[in-house]
Amino acid sequence: MTTQQGRLAGKIIHVTGAGGRIGQALVEAIRREGAEVLSSDHLHHGVDLALDVTVEAEWQATAQWIEQQHGAIDGLVNGAGIGRLGSIEDLSFEDWRSTHAVNLDGVFLGCKYMMPLLRKRGGSIVNLSSIAGIVAAANFAAYNSSKAGVRHLSKSIALYGAKFKPPVRCNSVHPAFIESAMVDGMIASTDNPERARSKMISDIPLGRFGETKEVAGMCVYLLSDESSFVTGAEFVIDGGLSAR
Repeated sequence: MTTQQGRLAGKIIHVTGAGGRIGQALVEAIRREGAEVLSSDHLHHGVDLALDVTVEAEWQATAQWIEQQHGAIDGLVNGAGIGRLGSIEDLSFEDWRSTHAVNLDGVFLGCKYMMPLLRKRGGSIVNLSSIAGIVAAANFAAYNSSKAGVRHLSKSIALYGAKFKPPVRCNSVHPAFIESAMVDGMIASTDNPERARSKMISDIPLGRFGETKEVAGMCVYLLSDESSFVTGAEFVIDGGLSAR
C-alpha cells in the first residue's frame, strides 16, 4: 500500500522497462513513496502497458492513452535497456543497431512524446544510462556508445526543459554492474562466466555488485521535489569504479 505522506505523493510517473529487476525495484520504490506508477515493458507481463520503446507509433499511442486517462504526468523514468558484448571488430552491425535502438532511440522517443505531458505542470525525467556511458571498455563498443549518447542527450533535454515554467528537469543515472538479468546475461555470454564475474567484482573498489534498490533510491530522489535545483547532471552509482 502506498503512503500519501511519501516523497512522491500525488505524482504520476511513467516507468519503462518495468518488467526487469531494476524496473521492478523502481516501480516498488516509487509506489512506496506515494506516486501512481504507469509501468510499461515490451512484454505485457505484470505491467500496466505493453510498449516497445523502439517503435514510434507505440510511443504515440501510449502518450495519447496517458493524456486521455490522466491528463499529464509528473515524472518519466526511461529504464528499458539491453547489453551486448562485442569489440568494434566482433560486433555485428545488427547488434550495433538493435542496442542503439533500445538504449538510445528508446530514450529519445520517450522524452519526445512524454515531454508535452510533463510540460503541463512541470516534472522530472530520469534516464538510466550506465557507468559504461562514462568509462569505456574494449568489448563494449555498442553499449558504451549508446549509453554515452544517453548521457549527453539528457543534458540537451535538461537545457530545453529549463526554459519552461514550471521546468521539466532531466538527469542521467550511471550504475556500474548491478545484480540484474542484463548483467547475468553478459556474464553468461563469456567463455568463462565464473572468471568474468570475479573480474568484474574486482574492478569495483567496494568489492560487490550494486543492488537494484540502490538504483531505485537515486531515481526516487531525482523524481522528488528534493532535487528541484538539479538538472543536466549525471549521477554515478558504481562502488568507486570510476574513481580510479
